[in-house]
Amino acid sequence: MKKKIIYVIGLVLALSSCSQYQKLLKSTDNELKYKKAQEYHNKGDYVRAYTLLEDVIAYYRGTPEAAPIQYLLADSYFGNKDYETAINYYSSYVRNFPNGEQAMECSYMIGYCYYKISPEPKLDQAATHSGIAAFDTFLENYSYSERATEAQKLKTELEEKLAYKELLNARLYYKLGNYQGNNYQSSIIVSRNVLTEYPDTKYREEFAFLIVKSKYTEAQKSVASKKADRYRNAMEECEMFIANFPNGKYSKDAEKILADTKKQIKN
Repeated sequence: MKKKIIYVIGLVLALSSCSQYQKLLKSTDNELKYKKAQEYHNKGDYVRAYTLLEDVIAYYRGTPEAAPIQYLLADSYFGNKDYETAINYYSSYVRNFPNGEQAMECSYMIGYCYYKISPEPKLDQAATHSGIAAFDTFLENYSYSERATEAQKLKTELEEKLAYKELLNARLYYKLGNYQGNNYQSSIIVSRNVLTEYPDTKYREEFAFLIVKSKYTEAQKSVASKKADRYRNAMEECEMFIANFPNGKYSKDAEKILADTKKQIKN
């Protein structure tokens, strides 16, 4: 019985709240709407908050309240996990109020929103690239911020995602081998490009070994007239790999490849 009473009271309160909100939507009192939007935002009722703010933003344009409303709108969409719309409003704040109180926060949140919508590596990485660019802008303008360390960390995570996507491509090219062309060279090119762009990537060793393995396998499958030069090339690459990763995950495999390349060159 007690549970039923609590349920009925809750239902009545909810219906009353809904009725009040509907009246508020129809109201022409923009100051009241703004005040209630702030209350809804603080309670975590982000949909009602941004709905009311959308109604009053034009009314407050050109006033001291314009910047806080712009920020509150962005933050409400973010709270509702509508990150793309949040990006638009955070960006609008930075553009329209570059010296505003929340400009630094908005600049960081642009990158963070892109970070949140960055998809898995196999998918298109446009959002990932945009996130890196946004964090670069934040770090350039607010290097002194207490958020700078976190921004750098998130930027690195996004860069690693791009590196991993290219690692998947490099692995695939190696597996394709000579299918419809020399895919070993494609694997080498992709790997070198990543090592140039992201020299500190955690996948550095595997990219370097893919270059060794691609050159070695390419030599094995070459016509007789090209074998000697390609084995020498593979040997040099292998020696460089062992020097850079003497105790790495692929060091034993590299030593075997080095031994065989020397044997093939000698023969």
